[in-house]
Amino acid sequence: MPDIRLPDGTVRSFPAAVTGVELAESIGKGLAKAALAMRVNGQLQDLFRTIATDAEVTIVTKDTPEGLEILRHSTAHLLAQAVQDLFPEAQVTIGPVIDQGFYYDFAFSRGFTPEDLEAIEKRMHELVQADLPVRRETVSREEAIARFADLGEDYKVQIIRDIPADEPLTLYHQGDFVDLCRGPHVPRTGVLGAFKLLRVAGAYWRGDARNPMLQRIYGTAWATQKELDAYLAQMAEAERRDHRRIGRDLDLFSIQEDAGGGLVFWHPQGAQIRKVIEDYWRQAHLRGGYELLYTPHIAHEKLWFTSGHKDFYADSMFQPMEDEGEPYQLKPMNCPFHILIYKNTLRSYRDLPIRWAELGTVYRHEMSGALHGLMRVRGFTQDDAHIFCRPDQIEAEIAGVLALTQNILGTFGFQRYEVHLSTRPEHSVGSDEIWETATRALEGALARAGLEYRVDAGGGAFYGPKIDLKIEDAIGRKWQCSTIQLDFNLPQRFAMEYVDEDGSRRTPIMVHRAIFGSIERFFGILIEHYEGKFPLWLAPTQVVVLPISEHQADYAQMVQSTLGAAGLRVESDLRNEKIGYKIRAHTLRRVPFLAVVGEREKAAGEVALRSRDGVDLGSLKLADVAANLKAMDESRQNALDWQG
Repeated sequence: MPDIRLPDGTVRSFPAAVTGVELAESIGKGLAKAALAMRVNGQLQDLFRTIATDAEVTIVTKDTPEGLEILRHSTAHLLAQAVQDLFPEAQVTIGPVIDQGFYYDFAFSRGFTPEDLEAIEKRMHELVQADLPVRRETVSREEAIARFADLGEDYKVQIIRDIPADEPLTLYHQGDFVDLCRGPHVPRTGVLGAFKLLRVAGAYWRGDARNPMLQRIYGTAWATQKELDAYLAQMAEAERRDHRRIGRDLDLFSIQEDAGGGLVFWHPQGAQIRKVIEDYWRQAHLRGGYELLYTPHIAHEKLWFTSGHKDFYADSMFQPMEDEGEPYQLKPMNCPFHILIYKNTLRSYRDLPIRWAELGTVYRHEMSGALHGLMRVRGFTQDDAHIFCRPDQIEAEIAGVLALTQNILGTFGFQRYEVHLSTRPEHSVGSDEIWETATRALEGALARAGLEYRVDAGGGAFYGPKIDLKIEDAIGRKWQCSTIQLDFNLPQRFAMEYVDEDGSRRTPIMVHRAIFGSIERFFGILIEHYEGKFPLWLAPTQVVVLPISEHQADYAQMVQSTLGAAGLRVESDLRNEKIGYKIRAHTLRRVPFLAVVGEREKAAGEVALRSRDGVDLGSLKLADVAANLKAMDESRQNALDWQG
């Protein structure tokens, strides 16, 4: 006779064991319809499981993060069932939930075509209409292996063999389809429906290039059709803003395959934008009390053993190179180099905090299949900074980092963020006291900054708690960029010290901090955020002077010289082309302002100014144009608001 305590504190008593479905129905028809699973004494379970003893129970619906994840995972199983219905020879492997959706990997003799995807999606909707009940079954390891071996599912057999012997195995059935899964799942296929298959990609089994290539089908699923439609519209807009296409159209950068994948070549226009970004970054950090460093690109292999990278990060590092019999490696991170500079001199408590910043290029061995334009590369420049401080300085330093981060991100047009505080994981280094002090300091800094945040319990690094900021772009996407991480590990590994006020030797706290994450990835985000229409202060060419005919060529060059002398980046287009053609050409280049000059403008010492959006700003005195554009440039306005 279980007593069920609900989230609002009420208790419902039942004469016998009750399923989650029955519990939801007893509360209300609306809840029963929206229910997908339940949380029993903190554990997620299927709705069709029974509750036989007193328990605290929460019904999980599709409009919660947990419910949406269950819905997406169940849709991945629906995809696998549809594939095997249509292509019985296809073997299923794994089908996890990912950000915004799911995927499932299949071993199949050929690649799936767009026509295949249409047929698979149609079959998925038929299975939804069939409203198949979902059933959970617990089986022994031997029985699970035997069943999947009989089905010819070799990959599932491999997965089962790798599961620890003491871990229970569960199978989920829907119709004739069965899959290995921990669950939970939706109670019936009929609750699914707001989904869309997106694309097919190749993926190596278990991410290892030595293994067979599988076919990965990506999809997205949402609680409602309205949410699905909104996401698909966002995806279409994202495709239109793709930084790879815009970067090619505007001649900003390229990935030269002859030089190897994942290596970025910055073209003159892109390099100009990068210079503006880096110059501003340096100025902001110098004003913020940082000092700048430059460190090598390689180091002796022994440094990476000391730092622990050779033990924990070797798969992401390039192979060592040998010089005079000694092994050297490209750096995957800058932090050990900053530590060596710290250790070059014995530090006093009076020296702390020390704030060092570097635009340091690092190299990581990413799999070729994971490379993606500027977003995932093998060589990239981190806007890296490290702070070495005393425990009592942590909160003030983190508050300073947050203020600097908000200022810099705001200057680039990012005003909305999602903030996460990640706390101590199960396996970690450092005393309880320092973890508690550090976590309280991060909480205090976030409160001081007025930032709302989510707590990711146990999500911190093993070496310390952290704060992550995800910026929101113009079309609502979230991008992980800024991170602030406290580190108790590296200072100990490198035996870092400072002399405290009482003369004792103590270990400093190390703060790892990046605002952009990397110059390359942040630049890609900027391209997509602005759709290549950079604000005036970032635009590689800020103004193009367009003479109507060759008779104004000399005046156009004088205009160019005047604007250039004011510190603006300006060009003249003296080609013997019609003015309409030139206006279209430079509008496509997304140049912020076009200065048209004809005989009337020449005689009056004016320019006819227009924006790249086609707004006619009128004929204006050249001196006024130079002064106003320079003011806009120096104020780093993010909108093209003409102040004339």
